[in-house]
Amino acid sequence: MNLMKIFASLLVSLPVLITLSLVLRGNPPPDRIKGFADARVLETPSSLVTTSSNIEVFQRPAAPVSNITSSNSAENVLPEIELPTQMPKEDKLYGGLLAPGFDEGACFSRYQSSFYRKISTHKPSSYLLSRLRSYEQLHKRCGPNTKPYSASLKQLKKKSNGKIISASHECKYVVWIANSGLGNRILSITAAFVYALLTNRVLLLDPGKDLPDLLCEPFPDTSWLLSSHFPIKSHFDKFDQTSPRCYGNMLKKTSNSSELSLPSSYVYLHLGHDYDDQDKLFFCDEEQSHLGKVDWLVMKTDNYFVPSLFLMPSFEQELNKLFPERETVFHHLGRYLFHPSDHVWGLITRYYHAYLAKADERVGIQVRTFEPAGPGPFKHVMDQILACVFTEKLLPRVDEQNEPIVDIFSSGTPKMKSVLITSLKPDYSENLRTMYWEHPAVTGDLIGVFQPSHEGEQRTDNKLHDRKALAEMFLLSFSDVLVTSAWSTFGYVAQGLGGLKPWILFKPENQTVPNPPCRRLQSMEPCFHAPPLWDCKEKRGTDTGAILPHVRHCEDISWGLQLIDIHES
Repeated sequence: MNLMKIFASLLVSLPVLITLSLVLRGNPPPDRIKGFADARVLETPSSLVTTSSNIEVFQRPAAPVSNITSSNSAENVLPEIELPTQMPKEDKLYGGLLAPGFDEGACFSRYQSSFYRKISTHKPSSYLLSRLRSYEQLHKRCGPNTKPYSASLKQLKKKSNGKIISASHECKYVVWIANSGLGNRILSITAAFVYALLTNRVLLLDPGKDLPDLLCEPFPDTSWLLSSHFPIKSHFDKFDQTSPRCYGNMLKKTSNSSELSLPSSYVYLHLGHDYDDQDKLFFCDEEQSHLGKVDWLVMKTDNYFVPSLFLMPSFEQELNKLFPERETVFHHLGRYLFHPSDHVWGLITRYYHAYLAKADERVGIQVRTFEPAGPGPFKHVMDQILACVFTEKLLPRVDEQNEPIVDIFSSGTPKMKSVLITSLKPDYSENLRTMYWEHPAVTGDLIGVFQPSHEGEQRTDNKLHDRKALAEMFLLSFSDVLVTSAWSTFGYVAQGLGGLKPWILFKPENQTVPNPPCRRLQSMEPCFHAPPLWDCKEKRGTDTGAILPHVRHCEDISWGLQLIDIHES
């Protein structure tokens, strides 16, 4: 009888005991290793989501929920994520570069991107901050949908009589025309903005096919995009060196530029990589005095021409005040101007939290080949990558001889490194991933290798392609150490945004690994690939890389120009 009572009591109490065990058990300890070995590209079925509009996006990873509110837009592209670090308010604004007061829900990346990067040791000058705030007021006063803008458009619509007319409008403009790939566009927009700062002009951009889809507006309460109804927009695709309004073409028709009659409405500036000697006279002070009388300067360029602006006496003093650290021009202005759209920011943050956030160290490797034989892949490029990362001790070698079965936790928690590879081809990341899967690292480190996409070829102005490209530039900029490819503007953007001096893979010759395979750059500034070699004062050719100590030839392109800081010992 007693046995029956005991049994009945147990049956009654069993549900209560089960409930208590579930409540009191708590969460299991986090598994640092979980997900780390899943190095897969975005194109695999498990990583892709197709929306109702057939747009492929990164799959949303499981991430801890925080008090960051997601966008309520129809796309709902941003997951609720826990930001990786806590940062003082002034660092959220990149040391004052960003103006406070934007609607954070309108562009998540503007105030979140700083949480994904180390605090920069390069602080913007107080003079730069002051000039940026002044420029924002100028843009707000003179930008689209303002009275001065409308008045200037009327002047633009009028036929010029060919004579210089003293400009009566309070606002002047420089228009940037979309040209070339995304890396070139980002760098050339920055150069155009520097020129706008120096000449007190308002910078306006031709949006091209996808610029609004990629980037948020950088200036408060205004826009930097031209409307589709801009009066001369139909001429943009036709502008070249032979255009009647091309400044270089006008110079060819006169022996003395001081006698040149310019239309007051607009002048076209051809500053692409294929520009000629007359076009390059843009970088002479004498020509700038003429151009200053024109209301609208329309510029087509794929160059980061900032180093040549430092060589101009009329701009040199102002530039030195703006950027006392010369190698920080793109570092500061890139962070100021370029904020990925919510859709692109969703690609960035989802991938970061899924594959990179748990690592002790993040190593970025950007691979771009310029081989005559095509895009590759090439064995000598893979050999060069390995020679670089092993020689510079960026990644550990593997033990190919002995593979004892060991407890990886026997000597403590192993160091985990995430390697982010960006390339048009998947082969380089697959080879590296296979190597670290089949063989242990001699250091005991755990190496995860990840590649977001492999598009096969560059597809300029393809919306999805450019979204992925911008996402990968930003992901690379979150690296602790970075390896980039010579000549690549893609790599220039990543290093500048991240404030990183990368190890650069030298361009191979005859499909042979260079010796040394790579070298760490002295400057994080981009290279100006096609600078003028002209002394404006002496009217003769000269080595423009030997005029100022902080304007030197690039380390990856011998004829290019690059800004560098010279530290006196």
